[in-house]
Amino acid sequence: MSNILDTMTIRELQEKYPFIINYFEENRLDVEGFEDKTFQEYLNHFTEEEKEEWALDTRKLLEDLSSYIVQMVEFLGLEEEKKVESLTIIAGTDKDGNKEGFEELTIYKSEIVSIVGPTGSGKSRLLADIEWAAQKDTPTGRTILINGEVPDKEWRFSSNNKLVAQLSQNMNFVMDLTVKEFLELHAESRMVEDVDRVVEEIIEAANNLAGERFSLDTPITSLSGGQSRALMIADTAILSSSPIVLIDEIENAGIDRKKALKLLVSSDKIVLMATHDPILALMADKRIVIKNGGIEKVIETSKEEKRVLAELKRMDNIIQNMRHDLRKGLTINYGYLVTDNHKGHRNIVILK
Repeated sequence: MSNILDTMTIRELQEKYPFIINYFEENRLDVEGFEDKTFQEYLNHFTEEEKEEWALDTRKLLEDLSSYIVQMVEFLGLEEEKKVESLTIIAGTDKDGNKEGFEELTIYKSEIVSIVGPTGSGKSRLLADIEWAAQKDTPTGRTILINGEVPDKEWRFSSNNKLVAQLSQNMNFVMDLTVKEFLELHAESRMVEDVDRVVEEIIEAANNLAGERFSLDTPITSLSGGQSRALMIADTAILSSSPIVLIDEIENAGIDRKKALKLLVSSDKIVLMATHDPILALMADKRIVIKNGGIEKVIETSKEEKRVLAELKRMDNIIQNMRHDLRKGLTINYGYLVTDNHKGHRNIVILK
């Protein structure tokens, strides 16, 4: 860190570590006019009389700033070396102690993996193993590697864990805040420079996912389940530093699930989702099949399945249009799909 303080100007330090402004204010250091100087050069401008009069220990100030930056970077999870390129799952056992039906599975960023299986088969257990970065210390005995290595302990046990963001089926807010206040708090905690721009980007993305739009002035406690999930998915994609996103049954969220996945993947996230939805399962690059608490097999989505997916999407669009029309009070008739018949109802193609 001392090398950075010796070479970077105060302006460059402020751009990279916006929180150092607090350090300057707390120590009553007026750096205005010295932005193009290094912090050491700034300290050197004080005369001996000024140092004595103001009780300035320039050596200690330099050391303390270095420590302050290191601590804040660690607390905020801003270390550049923590970029996650891959997640590896090494096989454990099922509920009967039988070895799982694979050796290991590596998932790379911007990949989507679906997790399928009957209710109670162990999908949530797999999500929990990943969230906890299991090291043969969970009921399944699985091992989770990050970038091919055992993850740092701080990733596993820190209360400020930044490795995984998990979006559960039910999300309820209890804070008495508006959507804007909630997003501003998160943005400011991440030391975002242009908070207003990021907040606007998140609300726009959330409304693109939600069935019914909401505003920045909406109290978060009054958001519907779908709106809450849309807000958190947009927040996770745009603002969260977590490189891995675990989603439990996104099809029950009341949002545009296809747009949600596209948003997360475009943010270079590793996305794993437990789902019963055939469209979501086939949208994934691979799917993990869970049986009796263990991974029975891993299936690569084939070209044939992608062709099936295209047909499923077409059928889903018809259903989504019908849902939209029912909400608008239109009637649904048997026949052929038309854009608008100006009679308060839409004709829908029924596939035979």
